[in-house]
Amino acid sequence: MSRQPIALDFEERAGGDVCAPVDQSRRAFVKRLGLGAAAAAGCALLSDVQPAAASSEPAGEDAVGMLIDLTRCSGCQACALACKANNDMPQPEVVPTELNSGALSFVDVRISARENENYVKRQCMHCLHPACASACTVGALRKTAEGPVVYDSSKCIGCRYCQYACPFGVPSYEWDNVFGLIRKCEFCHGRLAEGEKPACVAACPNGALRFGKRKELLAQAKAQIASRPERYIDHIYGEHEVGGTSMLYLSDVSFAQLGFPTLGSQTITGSAETVMQLTPAVAATVATVATGLHLILRRRQQVLEYNRQQAAAQSQAHPRSGSRKESGE
Repeated sequence: MSRQPIALDFEERAGGDVCAPVDQSRRAFVKRLGLGAAAAAGCALLSDVQPAAASSEPAGEDAVGMLIDLTRCSGCQACALACKANNDMPQPEVVPTELNSGALSFVDVRISARENENYVKRQCMHCLHPACASACTVGALRKTAEGPVVYDSSKCIGCRYCQYACPFGVPSYEWDNVFGLIRKCEFCHGRLAEGEKPACVAACPNGALRFGKRKELLAQAKAQIASRPERYIDHIYGEHEVGGTSMLYLSDVSFAQLGFPTLGSQTITGSAETVMQLTPAVAATVATVATGLHLILRRRQQVLEYNRQQAAAQSQAHPRSGSRKESGE
């Protein structure tokens, strides 16, 4: 009587040989035991994995800021050149037209609906609740109580989460750096610590850049709008956007025409922190699923190999009837 190959019920000995079927109750017990151990290990892993603590300090009452009056900007680029000199960066052969690892600040040229040239200074906005710092898993970016959002390259792992989180597209990745660091305006925090103004403010010949306490700059901006309604639109960009920024702008045309993103007053740090808190759990889940799939595929391969061996053994033990007749003749 021929013996049918056994498809699923088998176990593996310590030596690695596939052997005969096992008792279903024993197999079920071992299976449940293994799943329970895996679940316990997964829970322990998730309880131990914690995201990096939020790397921001609440902006103090004396937090500094910058008021940028775009109606006074002549596009001379003195601020951008001063920024390069202060950060020991080579002077450009051509005027920069975007933020990158070689230009932490630049003056953008925009044509408004009035067909006039408008000049817009671009740099890090130094948000009061910076999404970049919330998204950073290692605390390389942090908001200081004094106002600047500063960067610690010794902590950076080059993940670029800050790039994706920033609503203004500020952090620039150094593609030619083997360590994969980022660059951004740091509000000349070294100069501020020594009681000096930011380099760009000191270099501006037109009084378009004003440095001081943010709350005082806001009061001054509101007074300017009230006294010169024909000169300014009634909007201080950065007062409320994404919870407020240290960089404040005055303009004579809508900020949308000048390429500023239209953002609400709600901060996005909560969303960034939620994503980062979920990251360890998602990673652990993916790893667990991948491990489970690997074990399932491995077991299936063992089953197929076992069935192949059984079929080969049966073929050798019971030759076909045609072969027996030939041998008898």
